Amino acid sequence: MSPRSPVQDNHLLAALPAADLQRWLPQLEWVELPLGLVVYESGRPLGHLYFPTTAIVSLLYVMEDGASAEIAVVGNEGLVGISLFMGGETTPSRAVVQSAGEGWRLNAAAVKEAFSRPGPVMHLLLRYTQALITQMAQTAVCNRHHSLDQQLCRWLLLSLDRLRGNELVMTQELIANMLGVRREGVTEAAMRLQRHGLIRYARGHITVLDRAGLEARTCECYAVVKREYDRLLPPGTAT
Repeated sequence: MSPRSPVQDNHLLAALPAADLQRWLPQLEWVELPLGLVVYESGRPLGHLYFPTTAIVSLLYVMEDGASAEIAVVGNEGLVGISLFMGGETTPSRAVVQSAGEGWRLNAAAVKEAFSRPGPVMHLLLRYTQALITQMAQTAVCNRHHSLDQQLCRWLLLSLDRLRGNELVMTQELIANMLGVRREGVTEAAMRLQRHGLIRYARGHITVLDRAGLEARTCECYAVVKREYDRLLPPGTAT
């Protein structure tokens, strides 16, 4: 199957120096990322670094009883699998595709070789890691201190930043798993946003009608994360 989106649709890959990108191109493999695909599982070694182009991947922490909560989202601004180059090899989180699409992946050996050489690639990956850690920390704060409506607005805005359009295809159950709440709570929050004319919600399809309204209704957490991505990553990379 021929690739449908170029490598440069991932903003991190597009931000690489030309010589480094050319070195990676023969080893980059196009991949389809269908909804619900587990990109990596908790505790298992990672074989590839993933660079989404049109898909969104959710990083989840899964409890012993099966309950889960999202700790970060990754789309065309970044990559999935930072433990590969940070030296941990595995991670306690699970990565699941929350919005179907495609991307590129790079094998572990090429990732480690590039990161072992001080220079632009290593610095770019480290800055992205800092931005991702900020998102994880802010998500924890948000889940503890802010209302479900605010959390849903934050989640919608972060997802929108990583999509080309204004529509998300998500089941109630999947959204509930992401936010770590009851499915009924998601439905109630979504209906409140719909009554205010911010979204249209039906059968797992969410269409954002008023982005400015979502930004006004969400908590400070979305802006904190966005500012950090803007500060740390090259123009066109942050979302």
